[in-house]
Amino acid sequence: MQKARALSAPAKINLYLHITGRRPDGYHTLDSLVVFADGGDEVDVAVADDFSFAVRGPFAGAVPLDDDNLVVRAARGLSALLGRDAACAIMLTKNLPVAAGIGGGSADAAAVVRGLLRLWDIAPDDVPGLPAFLLSLGADVPVCFAGRASVMRGIGDIVVPLDLDVPFPALLVNPLVPCATPDVFAHFKGVYRAENNIAGDVDDYVDDYIARQDNDLTGAACLAVPEIAQVLAALKDLRGVKLARMSGSGATCFALFPAIEDARVAETVLRARYPQWWMMATVLNHV
Repeated sequence: MQKARALSAPAKINLYLHITGRRPDGYHTLDSLVVFADGGDEVDVAVADDFSFAVRGPFAGAVPLDDDNLVVRAARGLSALLGRDAACAIMLTKNLPVAAGIGGGSADAAAVVRGLLRLWDIAPDDVPGLPAFLLSLGADVPVCFAGRASVMRGIGDIVVPLDLDVPFPALLVNPLVPCATPDVFAHFKGVYRAENNIAGDVDDYVDDYIARQDNDLTGAACLAVPEIAQVLAALKDLRGVKLARMSGSGATCFALFPAIEDARVAETVLRARYPQWWMMATVLNHV
């Protein structure tokens, strides 16, 4: 057996997110281009006599330790799927805000699944029912498990890896107001869109392509959490910003810049104006 330590659970960013319909069971379908930051939470998984789960880090206080936590559900559920004991010790370092639209809990759960499979020397392809299990944990878990630039469709069950070699220097900002996804969809009254067709080598036109897209949940999220509109306005006012948009169902927003140095300068400027906000300069789709 191996010991998996400090597995990365990076922030997930929806460069665009379109709502394409609603199924009879009430779930909305989507079309989104997803990339990952070069920073996020961390998960340590180790061999142990019994199951244990602990949390540390700046946002540890907002993380439940019982079965409501996706990390606990992921570990116990994977053990049941494999018909084995869930004995392991999990330590989550929570660096990302919760209910933030950047897949924090989903990325944590995906990292635990990766870590346990590595710990138990099991290849993902050798686990029958793994895709369905990942989806049962949450719509973002399958794409977080893939952990690379992907097009995400359906209810999160369709993940198409994308050969995208373009890095996106960015600044992530969250007003530290939780934004519950059900509340956002309760406000959503938009028109459903057709799926985009991303094919071939998109590297040459990706900036222009992303700029023509949108996040269809932005208006609804601003109704649920008005601070999101303030964050977007502040990002759009920064020098050198190429694009500012909300990620997922909010409340985190991001601004894209020509270089990571520009994003770091913007972070310094914005932190002086809004010290109460969480922010992180990062490179999305780091290559």
